[in-house]
Amino acid sequence: MNIAEAKQQIRQAVSIYLAKDEYGNYRIPTAQQRPVFLLGAPGIGKTAIMEQIAREMDIALVSYSMTHHTRQSALGLPFIVKKRYGGEEADVSMYTMSEIIATVYDTMERSGKSEGILFLDEINCVSETLGPSMLQFLQYKTFGNRSVPKGWVIVTAGNPPEFNHSAREFDIATLDRLKVMTVEPDFETWKTYAEAAGIHRSILTWLEIRNEDFYHIETTVDGKQYVTARGWEDLSKAIALYEEMGFPVDETLVSQYIRDQRICEEFSTYYELYNKYRTDYEVDEILHGRESGDVRRRAAGASFDERITIMGLLMEALLPEINEEVETEESLKKLHGSLAAAKAALLEDPSDTMERELERIAQESRAEMKKAEAANALTEQQLRSYAYPISFAAAAQQKLRLEKPADREAAFALVSADFAARVQKMQARQREISSMLDHLFRFVEENFGAGNEMLVLVTNLTVGKRSAKFIAEHGCEPYYKYNHKFMLNERGGSLMREAAAFQTS
Repeated sequence: MNIAEAKQQIRQAVSIYLAKDEYGNYRIPTAQQRPVFLLGAPGIGKTAIMEQIAREMDIALVSYSMTHHTRQSALGLPFIVKKRYGGEEADVSMYTMSEIIATVYDTMERSGKSEGILFLDEINCVSETLGPSMLQFLQYKTFGNRSVPKGWVIVTAGNPPEFNHSAREFDIATLDRLKVMTVEPDFETWKTYAEAAGIHRSILTWLEIRNEDFYHIETTVDGKQYVTARGWEDLSKAIALYEEMGFPVDETLVSQYIRDQRICEEFSTYYELYNKYRTDYEVDEILHGRESGDVRRRAAGASFDERITIMGLLMEALLPEINEEVETEESLKKLHGSLAAAKAALLEDPSDTMERELERIAQESRAEMKKAEAANALTEQQLRSYAYPISFAAAAQQKLRLEKPADREAAFALVSADFAARVQKMQARQREISSMLDHLFRFVEENFGAGNEMLVLVTNLTVGKRSAKFIAEHGCEPYYKYNHKFMLNERGGSLMREAAAFQTS
């Protein structure tokens, strides 16, 4: 199965393990809840889907790599206590609480979530001394003499022995206590995730052309050569920041993430070409309907690979604009509710002040952010959504201090005016983005026709969670025209389900 299918299977397993009867008891007793064992090559996204499942199900997540644990750190340290048995006193060995179990309890306390996933990675690479205790853990959910709290589902993962020399094959007695899922790398599934995660367009367009280079592991006379999904994603983040800071993106950088000499060299060469096209094709001019005749002629005569690169450059320029505006609109809608609550509080309590209400808005957002962090369920997008009201409150408080309004009504009016100005700015930007979408479709239609390039455009907009939302709320006539032509309106449900299956929101 691919990683999206594995995510769906794990989510279903977590759902049935957390299902309760009318008396609040778990319908599948803890002892019969087989831990999931996700077996797959390194770097295909096993850890990422755990984070996504926890966020989507609103439960906590504790994640550990078992290769870092000794018997003592996993089980706890032994100590002696005195007990009486049959009238005689005896020394009895006990254990302190396991670091892993203690972390679960700490996470419950900080996040306020009583249910979650305990994810243990590289479980088939534990030390020889810890191995026997792991079998007991998998069956009885205990480390030492402490049990994993009820409501916590155990998911494990590991690499096949051919990818990790320290990995061992489990015997049948162990496997018979697990829900085993074997996962294979799959570019099409990863591409859907990558679109949503904002993977650098140079990587996406390269892999669109050369998808056989997505995942590759082999042993040669020069040692191990490997490229993984994790490597491409980490390289993407590095490229984005290198570009932002003006550092050169070259083969030296790429080789630190893409550990296959041929693929490293070929992608590095392609990245240089990608940057050349950035300049040659006047991307910003295309999106504003001002491209030159020379650009149109060159695009019309371009090879397929060059056309795919052009589409990548156009998506690179437009999609972040759409994503930012959708996030801004979501933040403003949430802030509107907070300001409405502040107005009600001011009317109800004559001693209340606008400054105090602004501080309340900021504190509530900080508290929500802290709980999400404690549950290990905080994405970059969520972090920005929490930061927005905090930033708004700080700016509004500063304005109140500078302008010193005469009374509470004037103070609220001042804050409301700031909010309204932000809404107007957002609406103007949304109209501009809608115009950019129209220019983009016109450019593709006139220079590429209604072929593969148009299909790439419509599909990218369909599977992108925020671009699909933007179009649904603000419309785009050419999108609907070609969506219907390619029958993506029927395929869209499947595409969106695939996107949701392996997507960070």
